[in-house]
Amino acid sequence: MSLHAINDFVVRFANVNGSGSASANQLFAKSILRMGVPATPRNIFPSNIQGLPTWYEVRVSEAGHMGARGGTDLMVAMNPQTWDKDVDSIEPGGFLFYDSTKPARDLRSDITVLGMPLTDICNRAYSDARQRQLFKNIIYVGALSALLGIESEVVETLLAEQFKAKEKLIAPNVAAFRLGRDYALEHLPCPIGLQVQRRDKVGDRIFIDGNSAAGLGSVYGGATVCAWYPITPSTSLAEAFMRYCKRYRTDADTGLGRHAIIQAEDELASIGMVIGASWNGARAFTATSGPGISLMQEFLGLAYFAEIPAVIFDVQRAGPSTGMPTRTQQCDVMACAYASHGDTKQIVLFPEDPHECFEFAAQSFDLADRLQTPVFVLLDLDIGMNERLSAPFAWDDARTLDRGKVMTAEDLDSGRPFGRYMDVDGDGIAYRTYPGTHPSKGAFFTRGTSRDEYAKYTEDGAVYQRNMERLLRKFETAKQHVPRPVRRDAPEGARYGAIYYGSTAPAMDEAVEMLAADGIALDLMRVRAFPFHDDINAFIASHDRVFVVEQNRDAQLRTLLINEGDIDPARLIRVLHYDGTPITARLISTAIAQTINAAKIVPLRKAVP
Repeated sequence: MSLHAINDFVVRFANVNGSGSASANQLFAKSILRMGVPATPRNIFPSNIQGLPTWYEVRVSEAGHMGARGGTDLMVAMNPQTWDKDVDSIEPGGFLFYDSTKPARDLRSDITVLGMPLTDICNRAYSDARQRQLFKNIIYVGALSALLGIESEVVETLLAEQFKAKEKLIAPNVAAFRLGRDYALEHLPCPIGLQVQRRDKVGDRIFIDGNSAAGLGSVYGGATVCAWYPITPSTSLAEAFMRYCKRYRTDADTGLGRHAIIQAEDELASIGMVIGASWNGARAFTATSGPGISLMQEFLGLAYFAEIPAVIFDVQRAGPSTGMPTRTQQCDVMACAYASHGDTKQIVLFPEDPHECFEFAAQSFDLADRLQTPVFVLLDLDIGMNERLSAPFAWDDARTLDRGKVMTAEDLDSGRPFGRYMDVDGDGIAYRTYPGTHPSKGAFFTRGTSRDEYAKYTEDGAVYQRNMERLLRKFETAKQHVPRPVRRDAPEGARYGAIYYGSTAPAMDEAVEMLAADGIALDLMRVRAFPFHDDINAFIASHDRVFVVEQNRDAQLRTLLINEGDIDPARLIRVLHYDGTPITARLISTAIAQTINAAKIVPLRKAVP
């Protein structure tokens, strides 16, 4: 029996990298959005230039679920290399659409097969080999529009918008679209059980990726300097900052930019430039990924110990070493939290979506200045490079930049004592001056070696220890400034809790609904920053057990919670996913349900109400 669903299904495209399919697949996803139905695309692609398998998944969900669900309802199988795997992934009762120019093999009896001789159609319609390949993609979009009930006017309008700069391409693309649609209407069982029906569920939300959102947030946060070295998947963040600077940081009269964007020779040089610019009073950042964080360790220690603001966007990918450069993970948590050698603790933010990428990007520069320390914003490839619906960004024009404790020339002339590393207010944060503030006062020597409260070099153990304890007080102060954890309304009778963060959030939101349908009540808390707020320890103490859901092998957030909160490891249960694809709601709900139902959880003690 075939699946029947309206505005609630998963379509997966299996293509070959370099075939030009990405723009056609994106066209398909946007057409659903234009019909007022939420859709979330995810591009899963290889790190080579051409020839390896690539997948593009579109989650259609009128209910607004934006995480990966798991399973495929309609497989668009355009890659013979991955045929067996692709066919196996289809849900029972699902649909397989394929190029039937060549006979199919190993077809399942529990799915509906939709064959269309795409290659033959293209060979008859086009003589140029490249045109055959490119228009083949548009033709199958046309066929899918007929099968799923997508309005043809919507797609044709999108094609006109896509090629408005090259108007001569509009007509041939529309013709290819109609060719595929007409063939499907005539030869295939249109419509199938999966249907897109017009709704008004998108509203005023915008469609943007996390890297672009973070780039824009950096502009609004006052950043004027970006020093970076290209690395997947963070490159588009720096490129987005460039685009927005041309628009917002360029003098309208002279055409001169009020910003500096430098592609350094490597990641070590880029963070050095950021630290130098920040020391001089500019708001500066770099964008990188795990291998770049590894190379930056020594300079990150300098910024921590010399107390120089800096912002680092880490768009995480799969490691170790080169790992899988175009696959997503949350595997840099420990590397960033304790970045560099010696006793260091860094500020880390965990945005969940493009909206928080924008907000946290802007806030990170305030935090770096206020706390005089590096601040890491941990995105990952899933958030950074995939577009998704987001609440519109908002900005209060009355908002001012928080530059923290900076002494002016007037402050220095007033007789206020100045010691660069002196804790005057008891919060661990000392006062600083910008270079050139005063001709004779407020100067200090910035060094990475041990020094006293007046920045004078010393190796006196007691002085060193006093300085290190002050840095811990500052880290404690940071708890009140970083974003607090978010707790959902707890369902009645929830004995078990779950902690999660970052791009796991949309899958977690759906997983809790799946668990509730099975009679399992789960209390959720989303971590948004390190250092951890005291609310997190209280949340853990109030449940029999707490599942920690994350996308890495070694349960890095769980380890950090145990280390920093002095928590009994037995209270925290791992739920892990680390194959490089986004975590799914089904994986989360299945793992939690199996653990609970297997009666492996025995209460340690009565939960705290």
